[in-house]
Amino acid sequence: MQFQGMNSDEARLFAARWLPAWTGNQPELLASFYALDAVYSDPSVPGGLQGRGAILKYFRNLLAKNPEWIWEHRGSIPIENGFLNQWYASIPVGKITVEAEGVCSVQLREGLIYANHVFFDRSELIDALSSI
Repeated sequence: MQFQGMNSDEARLFAARWLPAWTGNQPELLASFYALDAVYSDPSVPGGLQGRGAILKYFRNLLAKNPEWIWEHRGSIPIENGFLNQWYASIPVGKITVEAEGVCSVQLREGLIYANHVFFDRSELIDALSSI
């Protein structure tokens, strides 16, 4: 089996369509990027979620609480069936904006994400939330 990761141009083009769906409280649009059997995890759900239905339920809650955040693709590293997405997020919390950087693995099958695992230090975000 030969390694097949996305090159930086392919990753950038995919991220240009996918990352804007994280902004504006459109969970159905965001979930449409995920396969029916997708797996998703982030620091809030480290055990992960299985299936588009569970992911959509989580996205509905998450995006409703964060309609103004903005995600940007900063770079990528090829991994099997996808890329490691290096990202920046601007997250309004009350009267301040938390700036976060992190990575997530994005693996695709037939143009849809089947695995997405998000990693970042959320201590600054937790501090900001506790101050409001």
